[in-house]
Amino acid sequence: MASIILHQKRKKRLEQGHPWVFEGEIAEVEGQPEPGQIVSILNHQRKFLASGYYNPASRITVRVVSHQPLEDLDTAFFAERFEWCLKHRTRFLGGENAYRLVYGEADFLPGLIVDRFGEILVVQLLTLGMDRRRQQIIDALVQVMQPAGIYERSDVSVRKLEGLEEVKGVMYGECPRHVTVSENGLLIKVDIEEGQKTGYFFDQRENRASIAPLMLGWGERSGIQLTEVEQDGEQAMLPVNRKGKVVDFPYWDGATVLECFSHTGSFTLNACKYGAKKVTCLDISAHAIESARENVRLNGFEERVEFVVDDAFDYLRSNAKGLEERNQRAAADSGQDTSKPMTAGGGRSWDVVILDPPAFAKTKSAVPGAVRGYKDINLHGMKLVNEGGYLVTASCSYHMRPDLFLETIQDAAKDAGKVLRLVEWRAAGKDHPQILGVNEGHYLKFAIFEVRSKNF
Repeated sequence: MASIILHQKRKKRLEQGHPWVFEGEIAEVEGQPEPGQIVSILNHQRKFLASGYYNPASRITVRVVSHQPLEDLDTAFFAERFEWCLKHRTRFLGGENAYRLVYGEADFLPGLIVDRFGEILVVQLLTLGMDRRRQQIIDALVQVMQPAGIYERSDVSVRKLEGLEEVKGVMYGECPRHVTVSENGLLIKVDIEEGQKTGYFFDQRENRASIAPLMLGWGERSGIQLTEVEQDGEQAMLPVNRKGKVVDFPYWDGATVLECFSHTGSFTLNACKYGAKKVTCLDISAHAIESARENVRLNGFEERVEFVVDDAFDYLRSNAKGLEERNQRAAADSGQDTSKPMTAGGGRSWDVVILDPPAFAKTKSAVPGAVRGYKDINLHGMKLVNEGGYLVTASCSYHMRPDLFLETIQDAAKDAGKVLRLVEWRAAGKDHPQILGVNEGHYLKFAIFEVRSKNF
């Protein structure tokens, strides 16, 4: 069996659970391993450390699959690992029928992603070692999960780093383009062929549900209070407005919400589920908005959601500028001629603003630009939050480390003249476990801030 010998002065990452061996860490290769072949990983004293698959064309030359000696990755190997994955998801996600079943390195299967959408599985083979074993993977998934179909979404640029072409298509059975599943009790229609990544982002499942406490308690701001009134000859506590009239709108106590970068509208759906009064669902992609519109229809929330196809940066800036001009015109001593039309558009504000953008920094060199982008959207987003409302903000850029993300938001708050209170800090969900020592898996940052001006 071929082996690789590691340099004596390398960092001891492998011993701390990290599954990658970079080309610069290898002192010697014994034998003549073929690309994709399993090799033994030995330290400089020839002590066995782990087994992994080999690819000399990749900067990550070996990826660990086991800390025990291993000859190959056959169907039985994958079936056993998939059983482990299924048990973990069953334990923590209960009766959910849609989730990330296999999460690469975190499930000790580097280079492999499997998402479950009911009876359909969507697979990504990201590395040569996994691509060479596609049939064993298919056979093991059929054995463990008994799916109606398996669809491949290996149409990702990272495969080029492994010397592979982008691929997508049916791997097994029959796969409809659209699959409807449930999440947090909501119906989600997923486009597995043309949707982003595998069609849906499961990593924010618990985070989406965490906005529930933000959705109620806003009626008093509109002058509506629960008051004891006589109705049909009996006394009852009912919502009454400033004019003394009973309010019959069932969501009178709900928040107004803006979701930017909505994709399939997942935060919009959760906002409506938990009682939001009105939600603005925004994305630059018309295809994404159509997906969100269909999901809103499936759940019966049409009357409470408006859809906007626009660039989030432009939309936030426009409304922030309009709001600033409106406040200036409203000031008694502004001296402005209010008979003239406003020069800025927008001018709206919301009780809750949600920012869940795509990754702004996919490489370390992109971090400075990402910082500017995150500061921009959070600066204008918090300006649009009503006093005492909430900013819900996230970053899925691994290179945007948590301390830098918080520092960037704090800088934005300073420039906006706002005081933020951190209410909740979260990461990816339970179907996206993290291995300590593998910082690359700690990519998602999710925060809820209360937003106040400095007039208290």
